[in-house]
Amino acid sequence: MLPDLDSLLLFSRAAETGSLTKAAETLHIAAPAASRRLALLEHQFRVQLFDRHPRGLTLTSAGACLLEHVRGILDAVYRSQIELSNYATGQAAVLRVCANTSAMAQFLPQDLADFQDLHPDIRLVLDEQWSEACAHTVRAARADLAIVLEGPWTKGLPTWPYRSDRIAAVFRRGKAPKGDCLALVDLMGQNLVALEDRSSMMRLLAEKAAQAGQTFTLGAKVKSFEAVCRLVQVGSGVGLLPLRAAQAFEVAMGLEVVPLSDTWAVRQMSICAGNSQPSPALQALIDHLTKVDHTNL
Repeated sequence: MLPDLDSLLLFSRAAETGSLTKAAETLHIAAPAASRRLALLEHQFRVQLFDRHPRGLTLTSAGACLLEHVRGILDAVYRSQIELSNYATGQAAVLRVCANTSAMAQFLPQDLADFQDLHPDIRLVLDEQWSEACAHTVRAARADLAIVLEGPWTKGLPTWPYRSDRIAAVFRRGKAPKGDCLALVDLMGQNLVALEDRSSMMRLLAEKAAQAGQTFTLGAKVKSFEAVCRLVQVGSGVGLLPLRAAQAFEVAMGLEVVPLSDTWAVRQMSICAGNSQPSPALQALIDHLTKVDHTNL
């Protein structure tokens, strides 16, 4: 017999809480019934999944292995529930869109809202990741479409041009140098605040600094645009962010945003999808996003 989903969910909760009693409570199952379910699960797999001790449960090596598989199974079930629920509400198509942080912080939300106004029967499920992870998600068929910055991660995938953005420096108000723009080399003596190394922007900045024979003095590496601006606001350094994303915080946080003049500071974004023939709904979204006004700098 195959294990049932309720038993797998109970196993997952027990692993997360370290307590069969707590896991049973969250699922509204009596403790004796939960114990029988777990014992049956171990019998079905012919391995011991937990070590029992007075303080609770700890996973065995076999249990840790199973937990990784169970998380994937439950995630697939949850996603199928979400997608199938749209048929009950009259939405006959669901598109999974994965977008990089720069697009999500700048213009993609409005572009997708405009698409929803035109296609109320299509539901969009959004996921924000770095560009490389977005492309990987599309390759693995866990997303129908991704918005990414141009890079090697799109190799072999069908792509279409989307929008572009420009990298900018972010200063405390009154601390920015005079002029409408500046070059990256002008910042090399500053204490910089930027995104973590996995971001496409940080990879680009590190590459260009190395080509110029310069090195960064990084005061902080953080995960969000707002965190960069908060650190600049309190005087921790000069931030580096996409122009429009930085401008969204400029007035409220008392900042000054100066675009970089380097030609490479303008970055092209692309739409990418899987290699299979796009569905009518996906093709409609691709057509919409490729026709938006690209003069956004």
